[in-house]
Amino acid sequence: MPDRHRTESLLTATGAAAGYHGVPAVRGLDLAVGPGEVVSLLGPNGAGKTTSLLALVGLLPLMDGSVTALGRPVSARRPYLLARRGVALVPDDRGLFHGLTVDDHLRLSRRKPSPEREKLIFDTFPALAGLRGRKAGLLSGGEQQMLAVGAALLGEPRVLLVDEMSLGLAPKIVQEMLPAVRDLARAEGIGVVLVEQHVELALAVSDRAVVLNHGRPVLTGAAADLLKRRERLEAAYFGADEFSDTGHEVLPS
Repeated sequence: MPDRHRTESLLTATGAAAGYHGVPAVRGLDLAVGPGEVVSLLGPNGAGKTTSLLALVGLLPLMDGSVTALGRPVSARRPYLLARRGVALVPDDRGLFHGLTVDDHLRLSRRKPSPEREKLIFDTFPALAGLRGRKAGLLSGGEQQMLAVGAALLGEPRVLLVDEMSLGLAPKIVQEMLPAVRDLARAEGIGVVLVEQHVELALAVSDRAVVLNHGRPVLTGAAADLLKRRERLEAAYFGADEFSDTGHEVLPS
C-alpha cells in the first residue's frame, strides 16, 4: 500500500489531548490517515482508545493539540457538521435502534437513493441480504455489527472510525468482517481508524498502528513491522518500564 498519508491526509491529529472533567485521558496523540488507509489504535483497556475516537470526531473537546478532518479543524461545538461532510463513527454499542428493521436503518443512513451503493453493502455483508425485514434487536451480535458498519458505509463517508468491531463477537466473524472493511476502504478510498482488542487481526488488515498505554502513544509503526517486532509490540501493549523511560517510539518505515 503506498504511503499516501504523507501527501494527502483525510484525518490528522497533532499532539491531541482530551479527557473528562479537566483530566486528560489521552495526550500527545499524533495520527494521520490517508485515502484507502487503515490505521489501528491498539492498547489495553483504559489506554485512551475510545477517548481518542471521540476527540477525533468532535464529540469530546480537545484539551491540547489539534485535529483536522477533510481539510478543516474539528470542532466539538458542532460535531454533526463533521458527519455531514463525510466522517462516520461506529461506536462500541453499535448505535442501532432495536425496534427498527435492517431496511429502516439503511433507509435512514443513505444520503440519497442509490441501488448501486446498497448492492455494494449487501455484497460486502451478504448475511444482511436475507434479514432486511428483521428488527435490529433480533439480530445476532455479528449481524448487528454488520448492519452498523454497513449503515455507516451507505452514507458514503470519506473517513470511517470503528470502535471495537470485535466486541462480543466470535473470532471467525471478526476474521470475515475486518478484511471486508479493509477491501471496501481501499476500493472506495475511505480512510479507516480501527480501535481493536484483537491485535493480530487488526494488524493483519492495517497499514499502520499506534499503541496507546496509560493515555499516551508509546509505539507507532507500519503494521507489518509491528507484527515482525512482537517483543516490542508486547512490551508497549503491557506497559513495560522501558516505555515509561523512553516515551514514544516510532519504528522506522
